[in-house]
Amino acid sequence: MPIPADLHCPRVSTSATGPQLSRIVAGMWRMTEWGMTVAQRIDFIEQCIALGVTSFDHADIYGSYGVEGLFGEALRAQPSLRDRIELVSKCGIKLVAPQRPAHAIQHYDTGAAHIVASAEESLRQLHTDRLDLLLIHRPDPLMDFDEIAEAFGALRAAGKVLHFGVSNFSRHQFEALNRRIALSTNQVEFSPMHVAPMFDQTFDGLQDVGVAPMVWSPLAGGRLFNGTDGHAENLRLVIKQIADRIEQPFASVVFAWIMQLPSRPIPLTGSGRIEAIRVAVAGTAFVLSRTDWFTILRAARSHEVA
Repeated sequence: MPIPADLHCPRVSTSATGPQLSRIVAGMWRMTEWGMTVAQRIDFIEQCIALGVTSFDHADIYGSYGVEGLFGEALRAQPSLRDRIELVSKCGIKLVAPQRPAHAIQHYDTGAAHIVASAEESLRQLHTDRLDLLLIHRPDPLMDFDEIAEAFGALRAAGKVLHFGVSNFSRHQFEALNRRIALSTNQVEFSPMHVAPMFDQTFDGLQDVGVAPMVWSPLAGGRLFNGTDGHAENLRLVIKQIADRIEQPFASVVFAWIMQLPSRPIPLTGSGRIEAIRVAVAGTAFVLSRTDWFTILRAARSHEVA
């Protein structure tokens, strides 16, 4: 199924005061596995930009604290890239890793000192003077909303981070922090294999306050392609039948299904192959019929709507 040669990813504002991101965000989680030279990383970033995919999602811990450094090498080698892209990162998890020998156990830390130190280390690794968006990676049982807001405010005042958000927060957790400092997104897991945010008030709450969620693992970590359980196989068959009938790539249908939600989800990719990113961007170019959309939902939930 050919993808239009002139395909270009649109842009979306995450909120009234939030950053403008590409409708599809390039996720960098697995970059350490891609085996790219610096020149190949530059070329990959350039190809993404040519498609209109200008937003790149990071976290300090990705690649066992290695991904941001790899991406930063490309920005250092070609500094002109920085003003053409948006950088998203996350903090708040401490991994046990050779790069962090002082970490005795894996745990969360959303204290102000750690948030600021993590953001500053991300700036060093990425060879940039600012992050466009910084997220708290996971809810922390010891998190103090006032302390997080204070740390975010300090980073903003210093010009080191322009916008803030969270990841994997419940509706109540998001709203509690959002009352203290404006949040631009909540990045959560969502796919036809994991539809909980559609029904646990996560997406409803974000739509209510005009904030677009970001979505990680939109293809269910590959299970939509290779899952061997009966549920995955049936869901794959249903999506494939729709994709074949409307003559669109399978993954493009999944991305279109996600983006059709009124909360305006912004999906991440997880691939270092530019063709996979093109397929994701193709999902921005069409809208599913309501019948097809609910056919996928029925297969995702294994029952009719009541």
